[in-house]
Amino acid sequence: MTDIDGCLRRIMDIPGACSVTLVDGASGLAIAAAGRHDLVDQHEDAAATTDVVRAVLGCAALATRPDGGDDDVTEIIVSGTRAYHLLNLLNGDFDGRLFVHVLFDGDTGNLAMARFQLRGILGELDGRS
Repeated sequence: MTDIDGCLRRIMDIPGACSVTLVDGASGLAIAAAGRHDLVDQHEDAAATTDVVRAVLGCAALATRPDGGDDDVTEIIVSGTRAYHLLNLLNGDFDGRLFVHVLFDGDTGNLAMARFQLRGILGELDGRS
């Protein structure tokens, strides 16, 4: 299992990563952060993205498989014209639901590779690897 600080450093090494915040989804508080948080404070980031995660998780239509069964939301992607945000929900032996919010520069990042690399790093953090 990778420690939190090591995980955040590795996430910041993903091409295009600008900032990362580990958030306690139960309280909406930032647990740890790395990168640039000069545009949006890590605590404001945590509170606002917690609202997004709660809204998505509370929407039954977004947790439905094509065959009509239930599905678990594990990732939320928010795309802008010059950046994109990945919100990845973690599993593991934690109290409450943790998630990671990573902001990527749209010009220097690659969404597909960022998703692939982020899943690998987070898999180590929550014990899947």
